[in-house]
Amino acid sequence: MKLSKIALSAMLVLGTCSIANARDQIRIVGSSTVYPFSSYVAEELGVTTKFKTPVVESTGSGGGFKLFCQGEDLNTPDISNASRPMKEKEFALCNENGVKEIIGAMIGYDGIAFAQSSDNEDLDLTKKQLFLAVAKEIPVNGKLVANPYTKWSQIDSSLPDREIIIYGPPTSSGTRDAFEELVMQAASKNDPVYKAAQKEGKFKGYKVIRNDGVYVPSGENDNLIVQKLEKNKVAFGIFGYSFLAENQDKIKASKIEGALPTPKTIGDGSYPISRSLYFYVKKSHMEKIPAIKAYMDLFMSDKMIGNEGVLKTIGLIPMSDELRQNVQKSVLSYTLLTSEMVKTKKVIK
Repeated sequence: MKLSKIALSAMLVLGTCSIANARDQIRIVGSSTVYPFSSYVAEELGVTTKFKTPVVESTGSGGGFKLFCQGEDLNTPDISNASRPMKEKEFALCNENGVKEIIGAMIGYDGIAFAQSSDNEDLDLTKKQLFLAVAKEIPVNGKLVANPYTKWSQIDSSLPDREIIIYGPPTSSGTRDAFEELVMQAASKNDPVYKAAQKEGKFKGYKVIRNDGVYVPSGENDNLIVQKLEKNKVAFGIFGYSFLAENQDKIKASKIEGALPTPKTIGDGSYPISRSLYFYVKKSHMEKIPAIKAYMDLFMSDKMIGNEGVLKTIGLIPMSDELRQNVQKSVLSYTLLTSEMVKTKKVIK
């Protein structure tokens, strides 16, 4: 009996050690847009400190939050990257599952590029034209009808007589969330036909994208969209500016409302499809996995996200000095996210 108890105790100790050893490495999930920046910081942490290089997975912002909010135990991710703020329903899910201490960090800005093969002629589109290309239902003669447009010239005679095909992010993507809000909702929310349909109970939403093969959900790997644009010169792709910056020898952006996505236009907001980028941390995991604090310190450093930071060279658009300093102070003092901050889409008080 004594030997059995000793053997059982030894097995428990070994099991505990195995779990600890399995989680001495940070696990990060979330946005494909934030993935290149997060991966760079992860690699730098592995090279310059005693800690192992974190594992970074590209699951999309929505998919990342689902995993992140599953619970507090160490089988769940420590950090979730996002190309949009955490939603109220995601914050509620986290709380329901015991994830009640979350630190939110803004890292900078990104623009959503609407790009095509660099062999094509330049194009300037309005948000309304983009909306009419991708919406499932559009207003025609005072009624909402299934989107009939198959060519850009059908939307506006000034546009190319070219088939509409768009490779874009799936529903789990923060880039898609941002595109739906910044383009589709912005272009249609004041339309009288939509307002009338809403009153009659026939309204399906400003942000419902067509599913007839014109818009092609293309997964969370934005590099695959770039590759598709090289092969299909008729098509357009929707993805973050950083992927455009890395592939300017192959693809080019269309102007939106007369503006091209550049570090300047994204940073000052004159490019109309710009958004903020984030990561979110489970505070309870910080005590169990010391590398998380080191990762946060490194990511929040001027070396990474400053005006001359290394992440700028791979496509991140820096914040203003004042905002960056306020964010750094908030994150590195481990300020916890509140329901009010989530509601107002902020990560600092």
